[in-house]
This record gives sequence, structure tokens and C-alpha cells, in this order.
Amino acid sequence: MVKSEQSENKQAPVVQNRFLGFRRPPIKEVLHKINDKITADPVRLVGENVEQGIISLQEAIEIAEEKGLDLVEISPKATPPVCRIVDYNKFLYDQKKKAKELKANSTKTEIKEIRFGPNTDEHDIDFKTKHAMKFLGDGHKVRAYVFFKGRTIIYQDRGFKLLNDFSERLTNVAKVEMEPKLEGKKLYILLSPKVKK
Repeated sequence: MVKSEQSENKQAPVVQNRFLGFRRPPIKEVLHKINDKITADPVRLVGENVEQGIISLQEAIEIAEEKGLDLVEISPKATPPVCRIVDYNKFLYDQKKKAKELKANSTKTEIKEIRFGPNTDEHDIDFKTKHAMKFLGDGHKVRAYVFFKGRTIIYQDRGFKLLNDFSERLTNVAKVEMEPKLEGKKLYILLSPKVKK
């Protein structure tokens, strides 16, 4: 029996394992358009040692090439888009450094905790107020709380008075971010440093 050409050329279908799949190469994020990748024309040229103003894209690229630098589009949504003549690698390094500094500064703000009991005496309150002043002066937030152990939960009014007095002592350096609030056996207040003018 002679097989038809159609049946000879027929190949088994390729089955793709849905779990393995095909890996896509990671997409590299383009942070800025540079040099010939810039499409806007004209552009607003800014930067050091250049005549600032609106010029054609070609003219801006030529100026950058003469200086041995790159033309970088820094504000694509502006009208016209803003470009700067810089060494792109140094520009990226500076941008990363600034971002790292901002991140470091934002993580420096910690919440420091100060604990009281409903029967904390005046001396301890003074001592803990001094600690709170230092924390707030360093730019940290302060979460003060009264812990009610066992049956002392019946003295909630003392806790509220204590935390309100505590925040009053710190009015020059702090503002109340969260009023006293009872959560379980703890009565909290959150204070944040006042912004220095």
C-alpha cells in the first residue's frame, strides 16, 4: 500500500509542557532616552557650559558630540522635552547615589517605645520624658504606652491621664499623631517630632 504524500509529511504535534514553558529574557528598563534614541524635536537644552534654550535635536546631539558627552532626555513630558548634556554613566551613578541617600534617610525614622505602668511615679515619668525628648530631637517617633497587668486594667483613667500629661510635657518638641487608644492590655499614644521652621 502506497502512503499519500500528505500522510508522509505529517509530523507529530509539539507538546509544550505548561509548567516549564519558555523563559522570556528579562526586559531591561530604559531609564532615559539618550543621543539618537531621543525622538522629540525641538528640545530644551539645559546644563553647565552650554547655551541654554530651545534648539533642534540634531544641533543638541552635535553639541554633545563636540564635548564628548551624551545628550540625555531628563523631562520627556515637558513641552518641549528637556535634555541635558552630561556623561551618562556619571549621571546614572549620581542618580543612584541620590536615591540611596533618600532611602537611607527615610529608613532612619524609627518608632521608639516608652513603657509606663498605671502607677508609675513622678520621678520615672520625668526620667522617661527626658528619653522621649532625646528620641524626638533625633527625629524619631515615640510610642508611649501604659501596660495594664492583671487587674490593673480597672485603672484605665489613670493611664489616660498619665499619657495626656506625658504628651503635654513634650508639646514644644512633639505633636500627637495618634490620641490615646486602648488595644488589649495596652493604652497607646503616638508622638512625632515637630518640624523645625
